[in-house]
Amino acid sequence: MTEARLKAGIWTSAVLRRAHQLGRSGMVLRRGDADAGGILVVLRDRDGRMLVLTQARTLDGEPAWSRGTGPTPVDQDAVDAYVTRQVTRDPDLWVLEIDGPDLTPTFEAIIV
Repeated sequence: MTEARLKAGIWTSAVLRRAHQLGRSGMVLRRGDADAGGILVVLRDRDGRMLVLTQARTLDGEPAWSRGTGPTPVDQDAVDAYVTRQVTRDPDLWVLEIDGPDLTPTFEAIIV
């Protein structure tokens, strides 16, 4: 039996709405496939440091996120390079950016 999956366009809209409710700005940097596109989330703090979260799975197969740019914050050039590589591999990819002082997502996330 396959797992039900929320469409990417609906998920991104909900995440951005939640960010705005929490007083954080958020935007779509790149629109992917509305039904089945993958998603990258760029988190930016007030000092311009950034992390990129990419979709992953836990060892048990549960949906999760991993730090695509590594465990420590990076600069804009590193984020741009990472996003460019990922979009080359997956042209249906969505890219969101969410501002936040603590580099934590505004959505429930297991980070592996």
